[in-house]
Amino acid sequence: MSIFRRPDYTSEATLFIDQLKANKPTLEAEQLAGRALLWDKNLSRAEQSEHDQARVAQQPYVYGSGSHDNGK
Repeated sequence: MSIFRRPDYTSEATLFIDQLKANKPTLEAEQLAGRALLWDKNLSRAEQSEHDQARVAQQPYVYGSGSHDNGK
């Protein structure tokens, strides 16, 4: 062992997460299941194409782009 080696450091946040996982072993599986509800979705090519076609180009300067009169 080197004389310059520091002792291993573990932050409080890492200790907390390790303890949380030890107390609730199903935590990671529950997180993945929750993520799958909203984010992990398969889109068909037809849906993706329809979404792309419905997109409206944004004006270069959004505020005061001339799309409203503002009462003038």
